[in-house]
Amino acid sequence: MDVTIKQALDRGRVIDITTTGRTTGGPRRIEIFIHNLDGRLVISGMPHARRRSWLANLAADPNLTIHLKGAVTADLPATAREITDPDERRAVLAKVARAWQRTDVDQMVESSPLIEVSVPGYA
Repeated sequence: MDVTIKQALDRGRVIDITTTGRTTGGPRRIEIFIHNLDGRLVISGMPHARRRSWLANLAADPNLTIHLKGAVTADLPATAREITDPDERRAVLAKVARAWQRTDVDQMVESSPLIEVSVPGYA
């Protein structure tokens, strides 16, 4: 992996992701934030009562594309794993909450989307 791409992934940043629509099969692109937590790439969102479309799309097909933008641009194939275990969710979301200066970890554990992302060549 190119060193500038690795360095970009090493820092949390706003990215786009493209998932495959679970009913249409078409590409669905959104802007979202990726976190690097001790070498682990995770994507979360704000607590929400309904399941997010992008998360449902990844449940149907865990393949996605990460689009780095800004000073470093790249389109990276990746695979998502939804984090559903309550203890793992709490541990990860506590770190996300600190990064976002949030104090509602219990609500985040209950209703925030959360995935771990694997990018080939990134370790």
